[in-house]
Amino acid sequence: MIPLRLLLPFLFLSYMQAQKTVEETLEKYNSGTVPYISTRALAASDQYALLDSRTWEEYQVSHLQDAVWVGHASFDIDRVTRAFPDKNTPLVVYCSVGVRSEDIGEKLLDAGYTQVKNLYGGIFEWKNQGHRVFDPEGNATSKVHAFSKHWGKLLTNADKVY
Repeated sequence: MIPLRLLLPFLFLSYMQAQKTVEETLEKYNSGTVPYISTRALAASDQYALLDSRTWEEYQVSHLQDAVWVGHASFDIDRVTRAFPDKNTPLVVYCSVGVRSEDIGEKLLDAGYTQVKNLYGGIFEWKNQGHRVFDPEGNATSKVHAFSKHWGKLLTNADKVY
């Protein structure tokens, strides 16, 4: 067994080489199985139903306007099919950055949904690009749940909540 004191420099080095951009993060963690939609394209369109795949606590801090919370760990495809019975409904799934939403997008595609997109950079990129987010009462807010201090480094244009 390797002593911890010998592993610490390698662990520190790998942490220091962590992703510094949304692009690096998505390249590392995603496989591209769900096509992306840019924040610009989404903002210019009203054809998509929005699905928030973050935790309930994250969603309660803020979310995209009219987004339906579907969660990640608690995701239930039956709840989605009841809300959106037409499998040709254009859907955009998002999370903080776009990693958890790819997982949910894959489940939607597997369930037969034909028009599923993953929001590139998630709510972080949405807010970083100056788009509005809303609290549970429907009021615009500057707050976004940053998930963790590590991931929160990718959120640059919001009041971070942990």
